[in-house]
Amino acid sequence: MTPRPARKSLSRERVLAAAMRLADSEGLSAVTMRRLASSLGVEAMSLYHHLPGKEGLLDGLVEAVVAEVRAETVRAGQEGGGWRSELRSRCLTAREVMLRHPWAPGLIGSRRVIPVSLYGYFEEVLATLICGGFSYHLGHRALHALGSMVLGFAQELFSPATADGDVDTDAAEEDLAVMADAFPHLTAMVSAELHDADDPTLGWCDSQAEFEFTLDLLLDGLDRARR
Repeated sequence: MTPRPARKSLSRERVLAAAMRLADSEGLSAVTMRRLASSLGVEAMSLYHHLPGKEGLLDGLVEAVVAEVRAETVRAGQEGGGWRSELRSRCLTAREVMLRHPWAPGLIGSRRVIPVSLYGYFEEVLATLICGGFSYHLGHRALHALGSMVLGFAQELFSPATADGDVDTDAAEEDLAVMADAFPHLTAMVSAELHDADDPTLGWCDSQAEFEFTLDLLLDGLDRARR
């Protein structure tokens, strides 16, 4: 009789990796403790030994995404090209991770607790600026100006998208109709951009072209301020 292969032991890392695969394939709304347990072939209660419920799971997903961004940044090897080149490459590397996980930007923006790994990541960004000749005062302003771009996405001012990165077009159209008389220019802009979003996006107005345009604009301004 052929012996059965030993079941792979459950760990926090394994649970989070399974949660990321589920979110990537079916969206963040599909990630429930019961569904996740089923995909791992275990009982739902066994997950609570590794993650304290749904909120702990979502916080863990943020940590896992940030860890992936940091790992990809190390693999990209951005040292030696000057602060601007390093920072631009860091932002675009982070964006590649976000495009693999389009649910991540909405999730990161929704969390109430900032994971420690995110502080570590911004420490690395600030170190790049300081080594490039920025003062701490200007470095602080640079972090505010860049915002979420160092994580590979741009936070949206007017967003009809959900944490899954999907646009509810019908609801957006209804909102635009209500807004039309009071805010004609904003309404026209949102309507035009909503219908012209034809490239890979992380939300309806975060296209690759817009991301790189804004990033270069900020880097140009920071370079002038530094000098």
